[in-house]
Amino acid sequence: MFNVLFGKTASKASACWLFSFILFAAGSASAQPEQALVDDVQSIKEQVLELNKDLFILEEELLFPAETQLSVYVSLDVGQYFKLDAVKLMVDGEMVSSYLYTDSQVDALRRGAIQRLYQGNVRSGEHEVVAVFTGFGPQGENFRRATDITFTKDSDAKHLELKIIDSTALQQPEFVVKEW
Repeated sequence: MFNVLFGKTASKASACWLFSFILFAAGSASAQPEQALVDDVQSIKEQVLELNKDLFILEEELLFPAETQLSVYVSLDVGQYFKLDAVKLMVDGEMVSSYLYTDSQVDALRRGAIQRLYQGNVRSGEHEVVAVFTGFGPQGENFRRATDITFTKDSDAKHLELKIIDSTALQQPEFVVKEW
């Protein structure tokens, strides 16, 4: 009937227009539910990330409660007299960590980074931490030095920082342990 009233050319153009209108209407109608679905997925993703963060915190508290937690960090100040190569860490005579550094990691430490070398549990009471540093001196010679600290662990978390500091007066590195 459409062909009879408007002819073949008009019917093709009208059919194309009508088909385009139907596609446009269907597309805009389906875009709204798709956007709602995208928003729901984004909301669920944010909730999962928040839940993951909470679970990580709970895991840290369960694995390393403050009553027994010991953390040891490494930092480097300047580093003209010593190029760090490796650190071995012993707690109460037992090796708990050994780390070999790349050039980029040493560079990051020189720029102010602090590396967590160890995190673990120790009971309350007296403990000894020994760190053995190996590397190269100012003329490229092999350099090995150890530092130690005896501390008393109480009911709070204990944090120790192994600091490598240049001593310009002695023209050599100093290895200091700082309690936080």
